[in-house]
Amino acid sequence: MAIDVDKVSSFSEILHDWWKVPLQVILALLILYRNLGFASLATLVATVLVMLANFPLGKIQKRLQGKLMESKDDRMKATSEILRNMKILKLQGWEMKFLSKIVALRENEEGWLRKYTYARTVGTFIFFLSPTVVAAVTFAACIVVGIPLESGKVLSAIATFGMLREAIFDLPHLISMLAQAKVSLDRISSFLRLEDLQPDMIIKLPSTSKVAVEIVNGNFSWDLSSSNTPTLKDVNFHVFRGMKVGVCGTVGSGKSSLLSCILGEMVKLSGDIKLCGTKAYVSQSPWIQSGKIEENILFGKVMDRERYERVIEACSLRRDIDMLPFGDQTIIGERGINLSGGQKQRIQIARALYQDADLYLLDDPFSALDAHTGMHVYKECLHMFLDSKTVIYTTNQVEFLPSADLIMVLKDGRITQSGKYNEILTPGTDFMELVGAHKKALLIHRNSSAETGALASETVEKFDQEKGNAEEDKKQMCRNTSTIDEELLENQAQLVQDEEREKGRVGFKVYMNYITTAYKGALVPVILLLQIVAQVLQIGSDYWIASNTPVSKDVKSPIESSTLIYIYAGLALGSCIFVFGRAISIGTVGYKTATILFKRMHMCIFRAPMSFFDATPSGRILNRASSDQNAVDYEIPLTMGALAMNGIRLVGVVVVMAHGGWQVIIIYIPVAGLCIWYQ
Repeated sequence: MAIDVDKVSSFSEILHDWWKVPLQVILALLILYRNLGFASLATLVATVLVMLANFPLGKIQKRLQGKLMESKDDRMKATSEILRNMKILKLQGWEMKFLSKIVALRENEEGWLRKYTYARTVGTFIFFLSPTVVAAVTFAACIVVGIPLESGKVLSAIATFGMLREAIFDLPHLISMLAQAKVSLDRISSFLRLEDLQPDMIIKLPSTSKVAVEIVNGNFSWDLSSSNTPTLKDVNFHVFRGMKVGVCGTVGSGKSSLLSCILGEMVKLSGDIKLCGTKAYVSQSPWIQSGKIEENILFGKVMDRERYERVIEACSLRRDIDMLPFGDQTIIGERGINLSGGQKQRIQIARALYQDADLYLLDDPFSALDAHTGMHVYKECLHMFLDSKTVIYTTNQVEFLPSADLIMVLKDGRITQSGKYNEILTPGTDFMELVGAHKKALLIHRNSSAETGALASETVEKFDQEKGNAEEDKKQMCRNTSTIDEELLENQAQLVQDEEREKGRVGFKVYMNYITTAYKGALVPVILLLQIVAQVLQIGSDYWIASNTPVSKDVKSPIESSTLIYIYAGLALGSCIFVFGRAISIGTVGYKTATILFKRMHMCIFRAPMSFFDATPSGRILNRASSDQNAVDYEIPLTMGALAMNGIRLVGVVVVMAHGGWQVIIIYIPVAGLCIWYQ
């Protein structure tokens, strides 16, 4: 979707070219008709033929660009997957193995990049050749028809051919952009027309209702295609306000799906869902933003310091926050890299508690917590902080179920039992089987720990005896080192730092490093020489035809008309050939430089220590490997080539103007200085 949006946005930038380019062609032909008469019809025919010649090239470029984008997508998918699992690669020592896979994908991409670059070079050649072809055909038509070629008419025609060149090149480009925008619009449209989840799936109960959640004869599925086999079947229950409801069952029984259907995230096949008030949800896998702990808990709401502190205490986060160097201002790394699983779980529970919702849906909230912390969160959060709230929580840890107001047992997407703990704890039931399995697992765990039990008891007793002294020593140590800690805190940095960016003018050394990366800069003089020769031939062709045409029809030309046209076309064609050589050289240098920089960058990334990946978001690395690499592949070579071409053309124009009147240099120098200063 990102690329499609970019295509549509790019098309909107050239929207006015659709009327400007045809108008430009019409005006140019009118000017030529006024100067050259019926010979301008030859101009029209030549213009149309050159435009038609551009269409096959445009199709080839479009196909190559599509293949190039596909290969780039394959490389970026692999890079993203590797960055997500870099810790495993580092532990196994697989960095170079997977780097070779990325390099192989890049080599495939480079193959399409090379073909696309050379196809674009051919387009550059046609761009510069088109006015030569049109001019030669037009002047030849003038000779055949018998229209005299005068200096004024020739110079006016040459300037007009320059206008036609842009139109000839732009029209196929506009058609190509229209086709790409149409494809992107169709893709976006098909995405936007995808079937939404039923907006009226959930019936809102009035705020005065005593019922918080009610589902009657509910059948739910994750997609419409599985309507014959719903995920949740014949769901019937109602929960009153303030109730604490526990949902249990084996893995895959539908516990998480039950919460999802209450959230409205599943497809309702039949039945009714009724809800009262707002909802807060805690997922089974912690969802953490890459930001400050405080920002993760507030989640966009205004800070209420008293409530915030109560939430911190209820979720047993105070000690964890105090241990962090920046407290709750500590920036959490990507996916909570600098937090334990329990800390991430408690932070997302704290986020839900701070929202002050009416209904809380907690999906296995105690799974990542140890027994002590889990029981603390269970008591402080569910039965104290949320005492007046409705809570539905899923769990397989039966020790969190006895105090629930209602327990629902799920099996194969159905509620097989519901009631209070003692009511449903009967032999032969699914709940009894679940409780028995839990007790059996605890017994096995205790037996396996019997050999280390004595040692553990001795350790605990010794710890209890020394605990008082240790606490006093800790307080004394904190008092003695408080000043040192404050000094260290000033020097400590967040795990994730803001990206550093160079500001101001780019140094000359950067440009030199770029142009000398490929072939040690050996092709740079060749590129400049080719452009200089091309410019000299271009100026020579214009000068030749202007100086050898009579100033009026009464003056006879010193050179035969056919010779005049042949030499003019030869000089202009030679200029185009040297431009083609310059474009090939720039494409080769740009491609080679991009390849070298790509390998250097990825070698540095794969050899970086794990601390680099902990402190650097993967999105930042992916930007370097995608958008920045794209700039190195396309934009920088084009910009450097345009700089060389326009700089030499500017010098050529100034030399020609100075040849006619040296006073132009007096104006040129301050204007050039002003432009450089402004840049």
